[in-house]
Amino acid sequence: MAEPIDEYFSTAVSSLTAPDAGKPAVLQGVSAQDCIDVFDAQLGSRHLDLAARWLRSQGKGFYTIGSSGHESNAAVAAALRPTDPALLHYRSGGFFLARAQQVRGSDPLRDVLLGMVASTEEPISGGRHKVFGRHDLAVIPQTSTISSHLPRAVGVAFAIARARKLQVQSAWPADALTVCSFGDASANHSTAVGAINTAMHTAYQGMPLPLLFVCEDNGIGISVKTPRGWIARTYRGREDLRYFSADGTNLPEVLTVAAQAAEYVRTKRRPAFLHLRTVRLMGHAGSDYEPGYRKSDEITADYERDPVWCTARTLVEAGVLTPQQVLDRYEAKRAEVLAAAEEVADLPQLDSARAVMTPLGDALDDAVRAARSAAEAEPAGGGSAPLTVAQGINRALADVLARHPEAMIFGEDVGRKGGVYGVTRGLQAKAGTARVFDTLLDEQSILGLALGAGVSGLLPIPEIQYLAYLHNAADQIRGEGATLQFFSDRQYRNPMVVRIAGYGYQKGFGGHFHNDNSITAIRDLPGVIVASPARPDDAAAMMRTCVAAARTAGVVCLFLEPIALYHTRDLHEDGDDLWLAPDSGGAVPIGRARVYGEGRDLTVLTFGNGLRMSLRVARRLAERDIDVRVVDLRWLAPLPLADMLAEAEATGRVLVVDETRESGGVSEGIVTALIDQGYTGALARVASHDSFIPLGDAALEVLLSEETVEAAAIKLVSAGR
Repeated sequence: MAEPIDEYFSTAVSSLTAPDAGKPAVLQGVSAQDCIDVFDAQLGSRHLDLAARWLRSQGKGFYTIGSSGHESNAAVAAALRPTDPALLHYRSGGFFLARAQQVRGSDPLRDVLLGMVASTEEPISGGRHKVFGRHDLAVIPQTSTISSHLPRAVGVAFAIARARKLQVQSAWPADALTVCSFGDASANHSTAVGAINTAMHTAYQGMPLPLLFVCEDNGIGISVKTPRGWIARTYRGREDLRYFSADGTNLPEVLTVAAQAAEYVRTKRRPAFLHLRTVRLMGHAGSDYEPGYRKSDEITADYERDPVWCTARTLVEAGVLTPQQVLDRYEAKRAEVLAAAEEVADLPQLDSARAVMTPLGDALDDAVRAARSAAEAEPAGGGSAPLTVAQGINRALADVLARHPEAMIFGEDVGRKGGVYGVTRGLQAKAGTARVFDTLLDEQSILGLALGAGVSGLLPIPEIQYLAYLHNAADQIRGEGATLQFFSDRQYRNPMVVRIAGYGYQKGFGGHFHNDNSITAIRDLPGVIVASPARPDDAAAMMRTCVAAARTAGVVCLFLEPIALYHTRDLHEDGDDLWLAPDSGGAVPIGRARVYGEGRDLTVLTFGNGLRMSLRVARRLAERDIDVRVVDLRWLAPLPLADMLAEAEATGRVLVVDETRESGGVSEGIVTALIDQGYTGALARVASHDSFIPLGDAALEVLLSEETVEAAAIKLVSAGR
């Protein structure tokens, strides 16, 4: 079925008449060739949208958000360099094609079509998603751009300058700028507001941040209208964010203003906001029925603002092309795109779970190998005096900073203060303020900075001050960090080690936000490594392991640090110093547990604070002639499956001691994994209650206790005797 906007274009162009004489003033000083080049990208983008509809009608294509009405973003690409990293809105077809024109050897029309049919030949995601992305075009693929990519864009821009300051190799030229596009509806998202605020906050302090925000304002978010003038009123006149505005129906104006904005950002190394006024045509997406919420005359009135039509009219009025030449180009592009669509329609798609998950499996395999090599390598710096957990982490971080000039540690209060609990104390004095620094108080921005730095060639080690605060920004890990290797087929990576202070048992201090015991939100993230050390020597070694895995495999590592054990010295009695341990300077393998004792009566599987509790309980159980082996899992993703099964079968009785909650807690995964592996012995678990943690001693009423662990152990062993 013909699309009304397609028919309107042909009819409107046919009604044009060539001018008696050329009118160069119509082009406002922009070259005719530049306009023709952009027009070609606009035509390609439009016919890709039309081809997407044809593919769906043939049962060959999938859900696609089109670029129709936004084709003026091609002019933004024309104003930039192909080495400027780009994080693009999902309506960026014109930009993508115009960027590809600047680089030889690419076939962008086919690339986009391959994504539409989820073909394994698609060059960036390998058929895993329809995205705008290519490594050789410096286009970082985005899968959901409800502004979730803006914090990363801030991080990429920050990293361009910071890499130069640190004199380490970057993925981008030293004079590059970052461009990030998004819609007017997305501009209202807290993620966008936070990212733009972070950019201004950075610029206000005089730090370089070459970032061009491009807000493509079509006046509507799916079916909800944006208040007229809202974007201009919100972002115009901000001192630390230069505002530029252009009418997307006027190609010469967009080319001129985009060039001015790019020049400002590139030379001043400061952020700018380009407000590009656009129009949305053919509805929100493939499944959207626009007449259900917009009047027909309102829809057709927008046809006159179609940037493809407006560019055609400009070229005819300027005497650059005749109406017939425009139509010939239009139809030639249609034929080219449709021929390519027909050619790719039946190409192979991913046909097995293994094929789908290859990037995840390969990344984890690389991480495990890197960790093994690090564990087998000569220790970095030899032994030490006995340390606390906090001191062990601090020592490992100092080693990382000394060994890897690209490493940076940042977060709230990590610099001069050295963190709330002193874990990073002294590191800024050793490594300098460019490598150990404080950020503003916004977890989304902290993680976005890390994501941008990682994809740019740096090694970020951000701190989230408390586990509860991670939930304010979990999508930066779930939707951005964890997915990048998967949706780019590992062509792009964002190595990072996220330090997260968490868990309970702080004697009721601070209540829920300082004693959060829920890690459900990070347990199911494919490809993410979750480390949970409890002992000082493990804390140091596992930090080095995570750094090695991140550097080599580009993985995201989440490093959960038990606050209650940071400064713990004793195990059984005051002054016994049995929780202290020296740091060997080495690393440990990923996915390997640590076993305490060789008890034949009961195996306890635990982690974090549960390790100390279980070891204390084990000594009391020994007085009852119950011989216990305690297994510290250490790694919550991937779980140490082989060690778990071996230690479970050694006794035939397993008690899982889990300080997280009964519902959605770690023990659910442990129990399931044992059963899946064929364990048939006795099995029980204890966990904290399904409750938030209150203030004071009331916290102990809902957290797991040693008494509960001991009672469950006695019951389990007694039942088998």
